[in-house]
Amino acid sequence: MNEFMKIAIEEAFEGMKNNHGGPFGAVIVKDGKIIARAHNEVISTNDPTAHAEMNAIRKACRILGRFDLSDCEIYSSCEPCPMCFAAIHWAKIKKLYYGATREDAADIDFDDQYIYDVIRGNASELQVDVVQIDRDKSLEPFHEWKFKMDRVQY
Repeated sequence: MNEFMKIAIEEAFEGMKNNHGGPFGAVIVKDGKIIARAHNEVISTNDPTAHAEMNAIRKACRILGRFDLSDCEIYSSCEPCPMCFAAIHWAKIKKLYYGATREDAADIDFDDQYIYDVIRGNASELQVDVVQIDRDKSLEPFHEWKFKMDRVQY
């Protein structure tokens, strides 16, 4: 068994043992060394984003002092949900290793199929009513950001 996956699985058990959240663990590795390890803490924090991968990414970013984890790998005890999969991409992590599949997670009532259906435009009913408002005012910070970035010297 891979040593980093073993630790991700240990994290999953740790979170379950302490009633922190579901059976999920993750480890971020850089140059063969563990930078961060975490488990699901949705229950203990009442935070629906406190998934193992999200927690591990947040810890690794704090420890390394940057948001770019392109020189890191992530080991997850389960195939990441859409939110975590997106965060892995935003963090620029180049390699993801996972154990259990999304189907395995669905079998124990951690089913993300609805979210995949919404993303693909295949959902028969929408849970969230999405309404765009105040675009012009909302663009003002974007323009300010672009103006600021156009003047940055590299």
